[in-house]
Parts: sequence; C-alpha cells; structure tokens
Amino acid sequence: MPMNFETTLDASDTTPADTGTAGGDEGGVDQTRQAGRKRSLYIALAVLVVALIVAAFMLSGGEEEPAFAPDDAGNLPAVTVLAPGSGTIQGVINATGTLAARREMPVGVTGEGGRVIAVRVEAGEWVSAGEVLAVIDRSVQNQQAASQQAQVRVAQADADLAQANLDRALQLVERGFISQADIDRLTATRDAAVARVAVARAQLGERQARNAQLNIVAPAAGYVLTRNVEVGQTVGPGSGTLFSIARRGELELLARIGEAELSALSVGATGIVTPVGTDQQFTCQIWQKSPVIDENTRQGTARCALAYDPALRPGGFASIALNGETLVAPRLPESAVLSDEQGSYVYIVNDENVVERVNVELGEISDEGVAIASGLSGNERVVLRAGGFLTPGEEVRPVAEGAS
Repeated sequence: MPMNFETTLDASDTTPADTGTAGGDEGGVDQTRQAGRKRSLYIALAVLVVALIVAAFMLSGGEEEPAFAPDDAGNLPAVTVLAPGSGTIQGVINATGTLAARREMPVGVTGEGGRVIAVRVEAGEWVSAGEVLAVIDRSVQNQQAASQQAQVRVAQADADLAQANLDRALQLVERGFISQADIDRLTATRDAAVARVAVARAQLGERQARNAQLNIVAPAAGYVLTRNVEVGQTVGPGSGTLFSIARRGELELLARIGEAELSALSVGATGIVTPVGTDQQFTCQIWQKSPVIDENTRQGTARCALAYDPALRPGGFASIALNGETLVAPRLPESAVLSDEQGSYVYIVNDENVVERVNVELGEISDEGVAIASGLSGNERVVLRAGGFLTPGEEVRPVAEGAS
C-alpha cells in the first residue's frame, strides 16, 4: 500500500507536463468566466443604487405642504386670508376668591358676665332679632334687684307721708295755726321725698337692665356661623366673640382681581360663582370694589353679593367668571396674531395684493379666538397663517378661507 501511494503522487506531479496544451486552454476559459461575473455584479450594484434613489425621491413626496406655495405659474405665493368683520364681544374676567359673610356680626358679653347656665342655639341655625342665644347665672343680681324694689317702696312711703303732712298744714295755715315758713319747710320735705322715689326707681331700672344683659341675644336676624361658648364657662367683657352671625344669611365672594381688570369692572356687574369641589353654579353681583390695591400683588378685591345656599360655606374657596365691558371688535384665530419687541401685529393684504403690517391691541382671549381691541376695522383681508414667512411689501396671491 505505501508503494502504491507514492506511485500515485508521482503520476499526478507529471500530469501537467504531459498535457501542457490542454491546460493552457482551460485557463483562458476561467478568466473569461470571471470577467463576466464581475460585469454582472457591477450591473446589479448599479440597479440597486438607482432603486434606492427612486425610493428616496418617492418617500420625500409625503412632506407637509408649506403654509403658502407658488401658484400655477410659479410666480406668487398663495396665502389664506379672512375678513373677520366685527361683532359684539362680552368680556369675561376669571378670578378666584374666598367665600364670607357679607355682614358678619360678632356677639359677645355686653354686661357684667358670669357663669353660663344655658346655650340655646347651635352653629348652622337661623335666629331672629332679640332671640336669646345664651344665659348667664344671675342669682346674685336678682337679689340686688329685689333690694332695689324695696328701696323704691320705702322712698314712696316717705313721699306719701310728706305729702300728707303738707296737706294738713295747708288746712291749718288759713286759721293762723301754721306759719308760711312751716309750709315752705313741709313742701321741701315733700319734694325731697318724691325725688328719692325717682332715684330709687332709676336704680331699680339700672339693675334690671344689667340683669337683662346677662342674656346674650342676637342683634339681628341671621344665620349662626360659629358658637364659641359652653355651659359652665365663665365669661366676661374680655371673653371675645361667643357667636358670629351672618346678617340675614347674606354671603359674598371676595374675588382677588388684577389692577387693570378691576378698573374695567363696574359696581352691579354680574358673574357666576363655582365653589371648589362642586359643579354647582351661583349668580352673584358686585356691590363694592376695593378702593385700595395691594402693593405686593397688584390686586384689588371685588365684593360679590350672594344669596344664602347650603352649598356656600364661608371660608371656602371658589372661582368666578365676571361679565366685563361689552366690546364691538373683530375676532381672529390665534394663528393670525404675531408679536415681537414692538408689540402685537397682524399681516393684511391690501388691494394691490401686497402684504402690510398692522399693529394691533389685543382684547379678551378665549377659546373662540382673540378680540382685536384696536388697529383693525374688520374689513381688511388678514393673513390667517404663515405670517412668519412673509415680509411687508411682498406681493402674494390671496385665497379666501374655505375657497378651493
């Protein structure tokens, strides 16, 4: 076997020499085939590159159209315009504030004070004028009143006796038994006794009035907001507010409004109040504007009167939409209004289809658009979009909004 293997190797090594002409022909065929394969590869690469270029061009066709574009002749850009006209716009001022009693009446001790023996109302109840809210012990004061009543009776008895003595003396003076001097003395005694009766009665009245002040009463009809007293508590003139009452239950919203907006409101303007945490709405009316502006916040207070409702709780937070001044003006979408360091402005297209800049003053801004307070009459052709791509003096082709 080893011998056959060597013989085979020797034979393969000598084959090219034996077939020299045939080997040369096969080499030429291989070179031709390789050249053909290279040409096919180049053609395939070229086709692929062209396909990629075509695909990229087709994809670029989906870009957003410019806000304005040349017309069919390729000369002038087309822009969308609108003549807004003018209409009546009801100004609305939005603000927030705190609910409160319109006239809150603090009720405390007006007399001598003492120990509270009864509290007859609770917070959240209605009371009438003069109704007793709480009672203070008056056992000592009652004894003092009884003593004063006795003093009145004593003084009255002395006055009656003095009058009787004077009457008898007058009967005797005609007979000469009593001198005129005695009559004058008896008259003075009678007058002094009558005066002491008046003093005693006044003292009794004072005592009774002081005792009446031991009843803490409502100064006017209203709604009890707070109660700060309990039975057994000792109270006096320095005890502070025991009850607070909203007179007639009237409430208000203390709306905090900016200085400029406050000046645009008038007393009597109406609004809609929405307490926080609820969808309920209540109508209110401004009854007073604050004469003072807070120098820190640059805000003032508009006091808006509200009728009583259980959903309105003093101290709560609420929002308000107030009806401001009525304005007759054009209204534009926000896309038509531009601004720079010189202020707000719009572009219009004049009769010669040339773009012009017009400075404007803005009014109320709402979901319906921007009110133009001054600068436009409403008959101009206002550029609605693409104002940032235009320059004053540029000629354009105006297209009315909605036109095809």
